[in-house]
Amino acid sequence: MSRLGLGVGGSVPQVAAAVILKVGGSVAQAAAAHAHVRSLASPDRELIVVHGAGPQISAEMERRGIPVEFVGGRRITSAEALEVVRASFAQVNRELCAAIGPRAVGLFGDEIGLQARHVPALGLVGDPLPSRPRAIERALALGRIPVVAPLAEGPLNVNADEAAAALAVGLGAERLLFVTDVPGLLRAGSVVDSIAADEAERLLASGELAGGILPKLHAAVTAARLGVPAEIGETAVVA
Repeated sequence: MSRLGLGVGGSVPQVAAAVILKVGGSVAQAAAAHAHVRSLASPDRELIVVHGAGPQISAEMERRGIPVEFVGGRRITSAEALEVVRASFAQVNRELCAAIGPRAVGLFGDEIGLQARHVPALGLVGDPLPSRPRAIERALALGRIPVVAPLAEGPLNVNADEAAAALAVGLGAERLLFVTDVPGLLRAGSVVDSIAADEAERLLASGELAGGILPKLHAAVTAARLGVPAEIGETAVVA
């Protein structure tokens, strides 16, 4: 079941040839990830980067003595934890923008209209809703590369994978790509080349998977079913 608040059906105007690239916090500071972003930033392709900061957030929370807890791959977020989340996102956002170059423009989701449905059981956490922020459209029109930190209005902490899917659907993007520290969806020690959305949902429900792949696969399934092809590393998720 999708956590994005949009029913299947209806059409979404497309941002022509736009690619949403979600860069995980575990690779956001890696030179290879920076090179991958730059390789996709061609004049005939609009690129939007959404980044995480999971390892950075956890490390700082531990340093401050704040409990680090996850449910279904999503972080339980108190008001104190949200301060750490914002600061960590700001740091990663600055570093990514500097690595990408002068076309990059840093944006925070809660400041540009990324919407989410509050999930009180997780604290200050939301399920992101498909959104089409004007700030992103303006940046693209100017030839810039929006680099988005995944906070939603509230402010609420939203999973970066799900935020990337919400923006991909809301903007009608051409593709959604996940850059992470694993080569793709692994089963029996091997990378899966492609997986149908129905099979992915059965796999998610089976309890076989754990950790960060859960929100990635949830997000990819939702995007694929709503018309945006998705890839997690080398694994294509198809409707």
